[in-house]
Amino acid sequence: MSDTVEFATVSPPDEPSRHAAAARHSQLTKPQGSLGRLERLGAWLAACQGQCPPEPLRRARIVVFAGDHGVAANGVSAYPSEVTGQMVTNFRSGGAAINVLAACAGAGVRVVDVAVDAETGDSEFKVRRSSGSIDREDALTEEQTQAALAAGKAIADDEVDAGADLLVAGDMGIGNTTPAAVLVAALTGAEPVAVVGRGTGIDDVTWMRKTAAIRDALRRAKPVTADPVALLRTVAGADLTAMAGFLAQAAVRRTPVVLDGVVSGAAALVAEELAPGARAWWVAGHRSTEPSHHLVLEQLDLEPLLDLGLRLGEGTGAAAAIPLLTMSVRVLAEMATFTDAGISGPATD
Repeated sequence: MSDTVEFATVSPPDEPSRHAAAARHSQLTKPQGSLGRLERLGAWLAACQGQCPPEPLRRARIVVFAGDHGVAANGVSAYPSEVTGQMVTNFRSGGAAINVLAACAGAGVRVVDVAVDAETGDSEFKVRRSSGSIDREDALTEEQTQAALAAGKAIADDEVDAGADLLVAGDMGIGNTTPAAVLVAALTGAEPVAVVGRGTGIDDVTWMRKTAAIRDALRRAKPVTADPVALLRTVAGADLTAMAGFLAQAAVRRTPVVLDGVVSGAAALVAEELAPGARAWWVAGHRSTEPSHHLVLEQLDLEPLLDLGLRLGEGTGAAAAIPLLTMSVRVLAEMATFTDAGISGPATD
């Protein structure tokens, strides 16, 4: 039996550094507040780093958690399960969307096989091949749940210890929006039809099958909704469970995170239960077209940075937002003050 995974208390970002950033913005050569959310974003990163001006972001890291789901056999996706393993190979060869967007954003990509139903040559954190079909059985055993949480926690520690100053949790798994929707419904009280999206672009018949699977899984989830570990065991999967552990531990390690879409959002809802206060260390990179993602953002009280109609996953929406964080930090660190530039500040009465 695996040891029970526990998370240390999450301390909040440093408020004096946030206030110092706001004060510095009032001294920079621009009207106060004229850079809008970039100013608040920079202040948040200053608080996360505990200093003003903050250091430039040098090592953003995107970790893609890959896993298959037994519920996919019910025909809830437009693609067959073997695509998960094939996409892992594509990630490693640099041919996926996340590779391209990450390169544009100056971020590194790491792919971890947590539960792919194929041999990918990556077994360090592999918990099992696929997860149970959550409409009729548990996704994981208790031991596997603890192993997946431990994997996510260890991966976060690996990245932070290696110098990561910004993290993203990406996803790859055919059928993974189904357990994500179940988690969102369970933790927000939404009805199944309110959380079912089109995922990979499913048709109406597939949508109905997906809705039925979510309805049945949600029935199984309701008795354990108050217990985050039991909820993960019952209706998540090894990949989402590892992602929840990763997001919780990133907050424990005082490392800012850009959340992606509905899958990382569902994991984030559970991570907030595992490590209360973790959400103070997260920013929402974008708003997905998946309906359940809107519920995630409301529950976590996060305003997305972008709204581009994205629904791919992989961490792509978060990667697209990273340049905004880079800009917000560099504005605070590199922009001249009125005094430095010899420019008159705002008129005073």
